[in-house]
Amino acid sequence: MFQKVTGIVLHVLKYTDTSNVVDVYTKEGGRISFLVNVSRSRKSGMRSALFQPLALVELEADFRPNVSLHRVKEVKLAYPFRSLPFHPYKSSIALFLAEFLYRALKEEAPNEPLFEYLYHSILWLDACENRSFANFHLVFLMRLSRFLGLYPNVEDYTEGCYFDMLNACFTSLLPKGGVFLKPDEAGRIRLLLRMNYDTMHLFAMNRVERNRCLTVINDYYRLHLPDFPTLKSLDVLRELFD
Repeated sequence: MFQKVTGIVLHVLKYTDTSNVVDVYTKEGGRISFLVNVSRSRKSGMRSALFQPLALVELEADFRPNVSLHRVKEVKLAYPFRSLPFHPYKSSIALFLAEFLYRALKEEAPNEPLFEYLYHSILWLDACENRSFANFHLVFLMRLSRFLGLYPNVEDYTEGCYFDMLNACFTSLLPKGGVFLKPDEAGRIRLLLRMNYDTMHLFAMNRVERNRCLTVINDYYRLHLPDFPTLKSLDVLRELFD
């Protein structure tokens, strides 16, 4: 049965010379894998350019029971980006976040609040017209943890406390075993939790500080998500925003 869905492109894998497997996080059904016939012709409705990292798309596909790959009949952009694929910093952020979400989002069930968060975050990044998005990926990942049930408990935060990475909480006592952050870095995590897209430009960080935060956040997710790998795009992102 043919159905239409709206989604966010996470990953593209070459399947044959004329087709790709495209993983999309959809509003209607969570993460879904599609089989897409591709063409280099500009007149084709299945051009590879439609499936760039974090592209917002509308697909019509043949959904059949007990089938893992759903064949796409038609695809179009749900929202044509103005800057995201063309800006070197934004496109690098998109590449990283698409890989991160591809590894983190496994649920094959609708989660509309999560989808709306992802969708509107991507729109915000595309519309941002200055360098105030340097902390975007950090704020994005910290707020994503709330939707995945991994948001740290901030109620017990006090100045000079530690952050227990394994138990996702702040503590005044040195955690026994496990992985933790010392008070200076714990305070920076607390700072990140206070940021949002509109205020994050007020919190100045240099590249070394930003990269350390990114490493800590990545390590945090690896602790809490099974089989979460080292991301190939992580090193690319670390070179940005000097």
